Formats: sequence, structure tokens, C-alpha cells
Amino acid sequence: MIEFGHLSHAGLRRQRNEDTYYANTELGLWLVADGMGGHDYGEVASAVARETIVREVRAGKTLPDAIRTADEEIITLSRACRQPTPMGTTVASARISGPHFQVAWVGDSRAYLWRAGVLKQLSQDHSMVQNLIDRGTLTPEQARRHPQRNVITQALGITEPHELNIETADGRLEPGDQLLLCSDGLTEELDDAVLAQVLARTELSAQECVDHLVLAALERGGTDNITVIVIRRH
Repeated sequence: MIEFGHLSHAGLRRQRNEDTYYANTELGLWLVADGMGGHDYGEVASAVARETIVREVRAGKTLPDAIRTADEEIITLSRACRQPTPMGTTVASARISGPHFQVAWVGDSRAYLWRAGVLKQLSQDHSMVQNLIDRGTLTPEQARRHPQRNVITQALGITEPHELNIETADGRLEPGDQLLLCSDGLTEELDDAVLAQVLARTELSAQECVDHLVLAALERGGTDNITVIVIRRH
């Protein structure tokens, strides 16, 4: 049995929420998209990503193929709008079929697996600071405070399809396991230790875990839009 909770909040400093998400047990698809762009184009980009990925997965496409199609459609729409700033969005997504799961992502929205009290980040940010961490010139703790920590290197609608790096991670979702999908509005405010602490509260429902995570991020400042999905296997 799959249980899930979900919530999106504009945060305390943004008037508009450019995040969006999708959650559907029947389709076995969950995703978080964090839009960017001038005016309301970030909101448009994340919505196009959501609708395209859902449509393509319903049509039988794999998650990476659906994400690549979303990239193409956002680029086409962005060029038609002829705005000086292109619209774009990150995505972190999950598909579950029986005991098997796959997560796929582009940008710095994240996917985590919580298992037996241990939280593991499945995704790896497509960001400038992550590149510096990979080279050994920056520690993860330094990256959290880096002034350019929000500069991403891949995004749907901005990265050309042939250059798009859609990364995936696959595994089995065992009873008691939890998947966490979130936009960077959550991880900007809360470190992995806090995320793990909340997910360890298995007396809470998945929705209550989501509510606690969003509230904690707001209490820490809520500087960006915050979107969280928790998927739990019983």
C-alpha cells in the first residue's frame, strides 16, 4: 500500500508560487517542478512540465523520455513568447510500479530515500556549487552558505534537449521506506538532519510529515516557494 502527502506554499517572501506538483497513486507518478523566469513565466514553465510529463507517462513513455519532451515543449513555448528571459523549470519525479521505483531529475529539486532511520539523497543537484563539491574545492557545508548556491546548470526550457542531463536512480521500495521529493525552498532552509528527524516520526501520517516539514521551513525564514511530497510504502 502506498500513502502520500503533499503541500506547496509560496513562502514568506514571494508573492507568487512558481512551484507546482503532481501526485497520483493510480498512475504511480509523483513530481515537483520549480519554475523560473520573468513575470509569471516560471509558473507557466512548471505547469507545462507537469502537464507534459503526466500526458507522456499516461501514453506509455518512460519517465526520462517524458521529461525530455517537456523540455522541448517549454523551449518551443518560450521562443514563441519572445521574452528576453527564457522560462525554465527544475523537476524531481518518481514512478512506482509494484515494489520498484525510479526517480528522475533535472536541476536542484531533490529526491531522497528514507529507510530504517537513514536518509539518503538519491538525486545530485545540477548546480554550480555541486560542481565545486565534485571537484573538491567546496564542502557541502560551505555550499549551503555560498552566494551562488541557487545557480543551476540544467533546467527544462533552458537546456537544449540534446544537452539535457536527465539523471535517474532505481531501486526497491520496501515496507516502511519513504521517498521525499522537494523543491529547493525546503532544502534551502532545512538540512538533511532535520529532514530525517521529521521522516523518522512514523507515528505521523505522510501528510503530517509534509505539514511539519513545510512549517519548519517557514519558521526558518521561508525565503522561497516550498513544495514537498512524501511517499510511504506500508
